[in-house]
Amino acid sequence: MIPMDNFNDRLQITNSGISLIEQLLQDPRLSQNKLALEGLEDIKMLFRYLRLFGVTDNVFIDLSLARGLDYYTGVIYEAVLLPNQGEMQFQQQNDHAEELLNVGSVAGGGRYDELVGMFDAKDRKVPCVGLSIGIERIFAVMEQKAEISEEKIRTTDTQILVAAAQKNFLEERMKLISDLWSAGIKAEMLYKKDPKLLSQLHYCEETGIPLVAIVGEQELNDGVVKLRIVSTREEINVPRGNLIEEIKKRSS
Repeated sequence: MIPMDNFNDRLQITNSGISLIEQLLQDPRLSQNKLALEGLEDIKMLFRYLRLFGVTDNVFIDLSLARGLDYYTGVIYEAVLLPNQGEMQFQQQNDHAEELLNVGSVAGGGRYDELVGMFDAKDRKVPCVGLSIGIERIFAVMEQKAEISEEKIRTTDTQILVAAAQKNFLEERMKLISDLWSAGIKAEMLYKKDPKLLSQLHYCEETGIPLVAIVGEQELNDGVVKLRIVSTREEINVPRGNLIEEIKKRSS
C-alpha cells in the first residue's frame, strides 16, 4: 500500500511492470476517486494487451509524464529512442556523445475522445487516439547514428544501376533495365545518351546504389554482363541469363 503522503515520490519513478498499478489500485484514498480509478484501470487494460503482443519490455509506466494539451481524456504516452550497445560504448568514449544521442522523446500522443465533439454541432463523443512524430529529432538521431557507425546513408532504394562502358549503348541499357524491372528488380540508369562510365560509377557511390550492371561490346559478344560491387569495386562477368538470380542473391 502506498501512503498518499509519499505519492509525490512515486511520480519520480518509472516501472516496467503492472505491479505499481496494482499497488495504487489498493490505496484506500485513490479507490474513492472515480477519475483515478478509471485512469488506473485503463493502464491496467493497456498492459494486459501489451502482454498479449509480447512488448511489455519496451513500455514503462511514468507517473510524472504530463502533456500540455488539455483535450486528452485518457492514457498519454511518449516514445523515446534508446542507444544500443555500440552507441553506449561510443558515449563512454566521447563526453559530448550523450548530449547528441539523448534527444528525449521523438513521438507523443494519447486518447482524446472529446476532441471531435468540439467541432460537432451535436457534441457527439467519438473515440480517438493518435500521436505526433518529431521528424526533426528523428533525423538528428539518424545523422548521429550514421556518424557513429561510419555507415553511408542511402538516398535511394535502387538495387542496381545499368551502365555502359562505351558510346551508342543507350538501347542496350534500355533493354536490360526493362528485363530487370519485369523481374521486380529496382533498377535505374542515367538518361543521358552517352554518359561517361566514371560519371555513372560516381553516381552509385554518391547515392549508395550497391551494384552496377555494365554492358559493352565485349560483354555483348560474350553473352555476359559485367557486375560491379560498388563497395569493394570487385567486378565479375555474369551470364546474361543468370543476372537476375545473381542480383537477388547479392541484394538479400
